[in-house]
Amino acid sequence: MTNWLPSLNSLRAFEATARLCSFKKAADELKVTPAAVKQLVTKLEDTVGQKLVSRDGQKMALTSAGLSGLEDLSSGFRLLARGVDRIRLQKSDARVVVSVDPSFAAAWLVPKMENFKLDCPGIEVLIDSSMQIVNLARGDAHVGIRFGVRDHGDLIVNRLFDEELSAMCSPSLVGGSKGLTNIKDLEQATLLRWDLSKFEWAVNTRAINYWRTWLDSVGANDVSAAKGITYSDYNLAVQAAVAGQGVILGSRPVLQPLLDQSLLIDPFDISSNPELGYDIVTTQDALQNESVESFVNWLLNCVKETTKKS
Repeated sequence: MTNWLPSLNSLRAFEATARLCSFKKAADELKVTPAAVKQLVTKLEDTVGQKLVSRDGQKMALTSAGLSGLEDLSSGFRLLARGVDRIRLQKSDARVVVSVDPSFAAAWLVPKMENFKLDCPGIEVLIDSSMQIVNLARGDAHVGIRFGVRDHGDLIVNRLFDEELSAMCSPSLVGGSKGLTNIKDLEQATLLRWDLSKFEWAVNTRAINYWRTWLDSVGANDVSAAKGITYSDYNLAVQAAVAGQGVILGSRPVLQPLLDQSLLIDPFDISSNPELGYDIVTTQDALQNESVESFVNWLLNCVKETTKKS
């Protein structure tokens, strides 16, 4: 394999031409003239000693040589574009990208961001809500908020809070002759579940989200957990609980705002404390960015203040 490359401009011109099957469209994308694109493609052909593009009247086609290199060139330019985006991300000192799962983002983090804007008005925060764990070491995000991950590798980790699970429901389901009064009543209630089976990272957290596991952990071994509805999205399960459609096994730290507003209540005042929690993780490189450091410190202080009030 040779250790040299033709000019980047000629490679880019050919890749765009081959992908779009048009000198004109390639020229529009690259913001140059069609003549310039043709010249660059010709220069590349001379350099590699292969005909890459053939013309038959108004029709253009790739030769076998041109076709053989297109996929790798397109992948290469996509990687280059991604690399430039990451460089820009690192250099954007006033922007912090936070990777967090959608349920935590919606229920806990997003409501707090208005206060962050007031406290740190010069810092922009991009919340990347996804069930996938991004590679912080590679620079896919500055900060991650993770739950139930036991091994964080070489990342810098701070515990936000430990998990605490309780049965939660709308106040409308409590009281009256058919209302929930004790934990045995769960046998007649609709138990709302969240399906974690499709997420490989959730190997440590699936079991604690099972009603059977929770009931056993709080000493209610004789209570059945058969009736229920399963949701693929935790937020949908929470919304169903707020609407009075059943009982959810809820994270008290995450859903505390809904408890404070009496949109949800803990009818039995019973909870379990699995040995898992929510962590804020980042890298040493990311913490060199003052905006990232400010966000991490603000979030940790926010949790401390919330804990003092509770």
